[in-house]
Order: sequence, then structure tokens, then C-alpha cells
Amino acid sequence: MAEVKWIKLSTSMFEDEKIRLIESMPEADTLLIIWIRLLAQAGKTNASGYIFLSKNIPYSDEMLATLFNRPIATVRLALQTFQQFGMIEITEDQYICISNWEKHQNVDGLEKIREQNRLRKQKQREKLKLEMSRDGHETITRGHATDIEEDKELDKEKELEIINTSSSDESDTKVPIPYQEILEYLNEKAEKNFNHKAEAHRKLIRARWNEGYTVDNFKTVINNKVSQWLGKFDRDNKPLDRYLRPSTLFAQKHFDNYLNETVSKSQSNQQQYGNHIDIPGFKGNMPF
Repeated sequence: MAEVKWIKLSTSMFEDEKIRLIESMPEADTLLIIWIRLLAQAGKTNASGYIFLSKNIPYSDEMLATLFNRPIATVRLALQTFQQFGMIEITEDQYICISNWEKHQNVDGLEKIREQNRLRKQKQREKLKLEMSRDGHETITRGHATDIEEDKELDKEKELEIINTSSSDESDTKVPIPYQEILEYLNEKAEKNFNHKAEAHRKLIRARWNEGYTVDNFKTVINNKVSQWLGKFDRDNKPLDRYLRPSTLFAQKHFDNYLNETVSKSQSNQQQYGNHIDIPGFKGNMPF
């Protein structure tokens, strides 16, 4: 997929609460540089906010440390911070996605660039065919051959986009997948603000939906984990509600277990120190 040459940054970026909190942290300048690098990498990948080396190879911490020329410990701190602040999502198969990419970036502009690239290659191919017909033979230069191969790849990408869109929306045509209802329910119960249009969230919901789970199943999972995690802290004094996110709740390895947990009143009143969960006696699956 062709990369883009620019991304949008808001002039009020440094007034954002999350950015201001990051600025108060150790190595704040490096963390902010890594954040900008991630945004730039997402634009370069040009895949709805996802960041990967290829469609089958996600970036590891080590790979990003090499690309960004930063210590791996700092890169890991940055990724952990961004994930906790809801700035990125990391899927169960370790793909990084910028949260709300569609909201913060000029998606129409990105699609326009893709279409321009496709049309440019199409014109090159038509011009080449015309030249070949005039010459009466099919001898082409190496450069022309390269253009044809690149054009074929672009056409394949376009076909894949159409196929993926058709396959992902096929179930929507039969029984629409209630992305908005599910995420609005999560936002209401967990006091979050997840965007129902973000593809990272929709991908997880779609995967579970296609496995046969229902809206009520999603709501049960949300209710179970909200009752266990909202307002609670682990023994390291870190809030458990940081796990009330689609990448944890709707992940394949967690979803069915969370759905079948039994949450009783006594469980919500389990032994605590103040508002901290006594982890050794904690009942229910933790997200790790």
C-alpha cells in the first residue's frame, strides 16, 4: 500500500491532558518523540492507523527501538504509557494501532492519495499498451516491466480491499454488527470514551461476532469485568480499570472465559485494603 507524505498534528496538541501528563514524566521529551514517530509510521503504513512491517509481521519492541534509534527500555515505557492512556491499542497478535486515527487524521486525504496513485499507474499502463500496439510488438524496457508489476500489486491491493470490505460487511448485510451499541455500552459502564468507528475495536468485535457471540454476550463480559475492575487497584497500586478496553475484553483468549465467570455480590465485596484488591485471593481472570 502506498505511503503518505504527511500527517496532521493539532496546534493544541500540547494542551491535551494526556500529553501534559507525559511531559511530567521522566524522559518526557523522548516519549513525545516516540509518539510523533509512531504517528509518522502509521501514516507511512497507511492502513487505518495500524503500524506494521508487513501485513503478516507486526513491529516488535526491538524493531521499533532500532527504527527510532532509542533504548528498548524507553520504547517499552512509551508503548506501555500510550496504551494506558488509550492513545494506542495493541491487538492480541501484537499489532499496534493508533486510537481514533480516523478522528485525528485526514482520512479522506489519505484515501484520495491512494486513488491518485492507482489512477496514475492505470494511465501508465494504458499509455504503455498504446505504445506497444503502435510498435507492433511487445518488447518493453525493464522500467516498463517494473511499472507493470507495481501496477499489478496496486490492483491486487485494491482487490483485497474490496474483498476484505465485502467479507467484513457480509455479516452486516445479513445481521448488522452493532459496533456502536457495544462500545457505547462499554463507555457507559466503564466510564471510557472508545470510538466505535476505530477499526482496531471493530476488528475484535467482528471476530467474536462471527464466532457466534451476541450483543448480550458482549454486555455480560463488560458487566462481569466492570464489577471486578472498576475503581479497583492491584497490589502495585495500579488501577485495574486500565484493562477495561476492547483489546482485553474482546480478545479471543479472554472473551469466553470472561463470559462464563460467575460474579456474585460477595465477589464484589472481596477482601480489600482500602480500595485495593488482595491479589492472592482475587477471583476472576486477570488480563495477563
